[in-house]
Amino acid sequence: MAMWGGAALALLTPWVAMRVTGTGGWDLFDFVLFGTLLSLACASVELATRMSTHHAYRAGFGLAVGTAFMMTWANLAVGLIGDEGNPANLMYFGVLALGVCGALVARFEAGGMARALHAMAIAQVLVAVIALATGHARTFVLTGFLVAAWLISARLFRNAAAVHPHP
Repeated sequence: MAMWGGAALALLTPWVAMRVTGTGGWDLFDFVLFGTLLSLACASVELATRMSTHHAYRAGFGLAVGTAFMMTWANLAVGLIGDEGNPANLMYFGVLALGVCGALVARFEAGGMARALHAMAIAQVLVAVIALATGHARTFVLTGFLVAAWLISARLFRNAAAVHPHP
């Protein structure tokens, strides 16, 4: 209940800020998109809590979903390589697609989730290498954060797999 309430509060915050300050450029599409992303993130975390009682599994899932959410929102809002219109930003969605496909192939089992997150970390580094090669050096710090988050999440899943091989 707290998670869904927090999501509703997060969705209302830009609306209130726009009313109070008179600034902000959100339209209906932005609110629908943000609401959809928040709903997907909350539903994913709720799924994880139903799939496993193991704290490491839940923490790994929550970290992966939170990282994916923040990366997606930032990418859509301002772009992570250049501006939001740069087609190179689509590579970040490739990283997410790799993770989703890996999770589905693993059937959300902890060991398979750890492997999927390791693959995401490698793909994230490749995105940064391509961005750096094309003159977008600001992705360096962001890549470090994202790779660290994917690897910490993978470690949590690995810990869960050591105790319970299946979620």
